[in-house]
Amino acid sequence: MAEILLSLTIIGVVAAITLPSLTGNINERTWNTQRKALYARFSQAIALMPALNGYGTLTEGNSSASAVDTAAETFITSGLSKVLKINNICDSEHLEDCGITSEFINLTGSKMSMPAMLSVLNSRMTNMSFVDILGGNYSYSQLDSKSAAFETQNGESINLFYNPHCVSNMNETKSFYSQNKFCVNMIYDLNGLKGPNTVGKDIGFISVFYPTDSVVVAPNVFFRNNAKIAAGVEGRYDQLLKLCTAQDKDLRLPNIDEANSMFINSELIGLDGNSWALATSSKIDSSYHWEMNFSTGMRAVVDDEHTGGSRCIGR
Repeated sequence: MAEILLSLTIIGVVAAITLPSLTGNINERTWNTQRKALYARFSQAIALMPALNGYGTLTEGNSSASAVDTAAETFITSGLSKVLKINNICDSEHLEDCGITSEFINLTGSKMSMPAMLSVLNSRMTNMSFVDILGGNYSYSQLDSKSAAFETQNGESINLFYNPHCVSNMNETKSFYSQNKFCVNMIYDLNGLKGPNTVGKDIGFISVFYPTDSVVVAPNVFFRNNAKIAAGVEGRYDQLLKLCTAQDKDLRLPNIDEANSMFINSELIGLDGNSWALATSSKIDSSYHWEMNFSTGMRAVVDDEHTGGSRCIGR
């Protein structure tokens, strides 16, 4: 009997040690599967929409005489709901009714206020004060965009920002500000108000660029540590390309649209966006590549000899 009790005790101790890790691994795999499925559904839905711009109206500035902001809600009700199964839609004053949490944990482990983060995200996405470096004319427009939320049939909660004035890529080969290329940004929670409400687990983001021939990205940002990978003493681009796969075969550099999405969602991720640029895998030609400036939103053309650092994302 004593031997049986001892054996059961040992089994219990081992189970107590290994079960949390095992459960965590199962959850990680489940979230990863759900994340990929959600991205696939949104990619298919966006591809079915003829154009992404022009839905509803946006409030211009902070004037009380400005038009009522209906853009995000109208995009969901008149556009997205026609190509995607949606259960419930909530305006900006009732986001919690669609399962949007009031607090979350970003990738650095810091607890954040969702309303405060949404305010910063809105500013990053819709500040359209441009210096035109392409020879054309951009009119100044400070947009005050409200978000809306919805729940899918699969139980995901989505907080959506929308820019009805988004424009095409125009195949630029010179540096330009990217804010007006942004059409939609969606912060998703795979299980609504249930925990852990943590970015990289049940919370993530999907971004859409360009009103036609749209590009949909959902960068799964990797944080083994909080330091960006460096390109080496000489700053060579070819060195930088190898650093992500050197950490893990399933890691890579983001492309320019993924990096742009990371810029918009930097508060959600926990990135310091004040003083650095993000090198990407997107090339201009054999000697130049795209970098994303996190202080201005500019997509910059940089020669391969003088590249900066970057971040890795999962495949």
